[in-house]
Amino acid sequence: MSDRRIRISPSILAADFTRLGDEIARVAEAGADMIHIDVMDGHFVPNLTMGPFIVQAVRRVTDLPIDVHLMITDPEKYAPAFVSAGATYVAFHREAAAEPRRVIEHIRRARGKPGLALNPQNPAESIEPYLEMLDLVVVMTVNPGFAGQGFMAGVMSKVKQIAEWKRRQSLEFLIQVDGGINRSTAPVAAASGADILVAASAIFRADAPGQELKAIRQAAESALA
Repeated sequence: MSDRRIRISPSILAADFTRLGDEIARVAEAGADMIHIDVMDGHFVPNLTMGPFIVQAVRRVTDLPIDVHLMITDPEKYAPAFVSAGATYVAFHREAAAEPRRVIEHIRRARGKPGLALNPQNPAESIEPYLEMLDLVVVMTVNPGFAGQGFMAGVMSKVKQIAEWKRRQSLEFLIQVDGGINRSTAPVAAASGADILVAASAIFRADAPGQELKAIRQAAESALA
């Protein structure tokens, strides 16, 4: 039996924003470990979503850690504002930053926990030089930009590689798998080395979001037995 704990981070990208406080309260009561916020600028990815004001709003209704995924072209400029707004973790994409170390340092100076995100088409080696500086690695199992896409199982080889680097170097960052997570895919991600599972549509668009969150956790933990 593994002693690794699986964390569930519901993404509010699929929540009902007319009742966002209630939606967050419902998943928190069901045992969510953190709340995931996807930030898109309409440039790095085609979609356009939330800014720091949403993080502030979420922080007012929950004490859970907030993990922010920046899908934006200028993370160095904007990342500290998300920490100031209440984010716990702030992850950005390697290819969005000319000098990733500087962005990581900006996030940490703002008292946030820095993370790097890996697109499905990018090699794990692109983030390897920065692992010792990170608190979070986000491995995308869908193309970034839209909720509701299918899970790319082939990406699990990258999760396994990153988990092996973590083990060999005795590092403590968390591995987050983001995209297409549901009862069927959660065990695959957990068995590959994921610590955190991000689920959007599978939770917030379920008939009973709280029950679905628990079912995803149980499915993931079954892979660790």
